[in-house]
Amino acid sequence: MTVATRYPSLVEAAERHPKPADVTYAYGTAGFRMKANLLDSVIFRAGVLAALRSKKLDGKTIGVMITASHNPAQDNGIKLVDPMGEMLEQTWEAYASQLANAPTIEELLAVVDRVIAANKIDLSKPANVVYARDTRPSGPALVAALADGLSAVQAQHRDEGILTTPQLHYIVRCLNTQGTPEAYGEPSAAGYYKKLADAYHKLVNGKTRLSPLHVDCANGVGAPKIREFAQVVGEAALALIVTNDDTETEGSLNYQCGADYVKVNQHGPHGVEMQPNGRYASLDGDADRLVYYYMDNDRVFHLLDGDKIAGLAAMFIKDLVTAAGLEGINVGTVQTAYANGSSTNYLTNILQVPVSCTQTGVKHLHHEAEKYDVGVYFEANGHGTVLFSPVVLQAISDTVSRTPAQALAIAQLRALTDMINQTVGDAISDLLLVEVILTHKQWTLSQWDQAYTDLPSRLVRVVVKDRNIFRTINADRQLESPAGMQALIDGAVAKFANGRSFVRPSGTEDVVRVYAEAATRHECDELAFRVAGLVFDNAGGLGDRPAEFL
Repeated sequence: MTVATRYPSLVEAAERHPKPADVTYAYGTAGFRMKANLLDSVIFRAGVLAALRSKKLDGKTIGVMITASHNPAQDNGIKLVDPMGEMLEQTWEAYASQLANAPTIEELLAVVDRVIAANKIDLSKPANVVYARDTRPSGPALVAALADGLSAVQAQHRDEGILTTPQLHYIVRCLNTQGTPEAYGEPSAAGYYKKLADAYHKLVNGKTRLSPLHVDCANGVGAPKIREFAQVVGEAALALIVTNDDTETEGSLNYQCGADYVKVNQHGPHGVEMQPNGRYASLDGDADRLVYYYMDNDRVFHLLDGDKIAGLAAMFIKDLVTAAGLEGINVGTVQTAYANGSSTNYLTNILQVPVSCTQTGVKHLHHEAEKYDVGVYFEANGHGTVLFSPVVLQAISDTVSRTPAQALAIAQLRALTDMINQTVGDAISDLLLVEVILTHKQWTLSQWDQAYTDLPSRLVRVVVKDRNIFRTINADRQLESPAGMQALIDGAVAKFANGRSFVRPSGTEDVVRVYAEAATRHECDELAFRVAGLVFDNAGGLGDRPAEFL
């Protein structure tokens, strides 16, 4: 039976959501993401795919999140979430792209039938989908397109309204584990807040509260959600001052604020008057990235990014595992090529924690982290989490303590597994993790920062004719093509102390990004622009040549 025979309303519904001509879509690490006015047909078809995915998995709930994270307000996007709250299985990403690019309804139906045949999907199986969106003005119309796609194939679906991306991942996992030994929690925003707050209280009980933390919410969905959480956790336990919380003004989302802005520009967000030795953090637009920062007594800005968070978490968890007497448990970290070289050295040589390097993209880090008993993964941009394997969870449950200190360490590890959102990187959950550790240590941000000093780094954007000619190997750290380009980069790097540089194509636009590190800021900037110039001159640069270093 073909899909058109089974679901005659699908054809009529598809006609209401035609694919724009001359637009090519690609489902990447962030799902589909682009200008919102080009996404109607994509969102509709993603609804059909989510239903098929659920049927393939015997009716397990699939999640759909409509968001564009740190992108400007005029953009939007969509990503699918598998039953345990993880990213969509990679083989299905290709199906998403094929469906999105089918030029006619006939071809769309043909692609759907091929997906059904290839995966032996029984269309009589139920389909269950839950979805949410961020605060972008395009969200309601795109939600309507999604609901059309789901209804066209008779999927049961539930609209969770406005949520952070991590909250949607959490709810998906909760729905699919209810009534099992792996039950993850109450599948609601209220359940999410309570689970995190209860664990946080256990972890900071009896400790002196830190000074207030100023949280820049990027004028996005994190603002109302962190306010809701603050009501649950209580000011006596955690003092938060929410800034950049304007979700109504058009164009305000991520504009000169948020984690990505702070990371790229190396200064505080607009709308925040930083004071020396104050405590500051920024979320991104959908609240899955987190960075900390402060200003010293000389009013010099200091960033504590995903690398710093990974080091802090690995140190604390490794010490807890030792104190709990969990022998044979390995704590490992996962980074990308963008991780600062000093952070890798700190993890490897000071903490003596193994480090793996993967391709850029959180799905790659997540899978690599699963290879450790406790896997700490963070991209430098502040997106990451900690994964605890079933072996560790069982050991925490089974270990009989012999001393009060051991009993406390085991209880704290148990609370950590509840407080950390293990489904996906979660800015609110990660913020709590940092606050717990700093509370235990009674550290200022400056004291945390002293663990190691970042090598100066620079990221330069180069517009090119065709980013697809750039192919990387060695976890994005080297270029396989264009031919000869890596040798040119190596030649430039060799001239600088502690020099490192790599080039990788953007996943969403025709640009490549040049990353560079060196011993001094002057040398780092010079190396970055030299490599950018090499790319521009030898690989089809367009527009203005990257400015020569002066």
